[in-house]
Amino acid sequence: MTDARDLALPSGYNELLGELKGQVRVARIQALRTVNTQLIELYWSIGKTILERQQIEEWGSKVMSRLADDLRAEFPEMKGLSRSNLFYMRGFAAAWPEPIVQQAVGQLPWGHITVLLDKLESPEDRSWYASAATKYGWSRNVLMNMIMNKTLERTGAAPSNFVQQLVGPDSELAQQVAKDPYNFEFLGLSGEVAERDLENALTSRITETLRELGPGFAFVGRQVHFDVDGDDFYVDLLFFHIEQSRYVVIELKTGKFQPEFAGKLNFYVALVDDVLRRDFHNETVGILICGTKNDRSVRYSLGRSTSPMAVAAYTYDKLPAAEQKALPDEGHLVAALEWTEPDAELLEGAE
Repeated sequence: MTDARDLALPSGYNELLGELKGQVRVARIQALRTVNTQLIELYWSIGKTILERQQIEEWGSKVMSRLADDLRAEFPEMKGLSRSNLFYMRGFAAAWPEPIVQQAVGQLPWGHITVLLDKLESPEDRSWYASAATKYGWSRNVLMNMIMNKTLERTGAAPSNFVQQLVGPDSELAQQVAKDPYNFEFLGLSGEVAERDLENALTSRITETLRELGPGFAFVGRQVHFDVDGDDFYVDLLFFHIEQSRYVVIELKTGKFQPEFAGKLNFYVALVDDVLRRDFHNETVGILICGTKNDRSVRYSLGRSTSPMAVAAYTYDKLPAAEQKALPDEGHLVAALEWTEPDAELLEGAE
């Protein structure tokens, strides 16, 4: 009998095979997402039922233990019916009292939801991180890192003149681009460093730098050269924000903010806006990142600037020892940013 592998293949076979493989992968991902959504809905429903009965009958922990044992005896193939998981389900229903089908949290794996329950108290904070994790596809390790680094509190916190220089909703969008302070602890630096050394460190660790800047940033270049009628100028770091379709000029200063820094950044933003911006791009914005700043001096300086700009500080400070221990190591963070087929990730934490 002739082996099928020995047959002469028709032209275009490899392309056909690749297309079919793609269809199978997409179907598998969709099926896993459906399974995950059904699992999360089940966990929420169990938690809601337990919560309602406990409020009426005042169950104790022993009843929860017996309930877990009985459920596992009935459904031995299910790995998510432990006593601790039942408590998480009850907390899940308490934290999101409305049905979660149309909410961002309903699209997350169970492991993500337990992180939200463990690390956050405010419903608003939980909702923000759940939405961000869903939108940007954060792994559980990345979600943990974002929470521990207080991403929500720092996002949009930099003083700026965006309201004065940009129109309506565009100013609100631009404000979300600028954090304060930026946490550069991943660079492993300490003490005073030269501006060029800071720039070198940020570009050599560009993956971590982009993650700290936030979703949507794409790196364009460093020391980007502009020739203005024979005068040479160099922008420290130039990025393009894909979601907002705008250039973002970043200037680095390792010392305390000085008013003249704003004048220089104002010039660079105007230059990039004139030379690189296209008609379909939104206005270029600038972010000055410095060692320290006096917010009142910053606001005086930005008040007369004609370009949309923000000023933020940076820090190398390490997190407290207990929080540092809870963070994933660098290998996990890098791996989490790389694309892998999400079979395990979609059902992560179901046990």
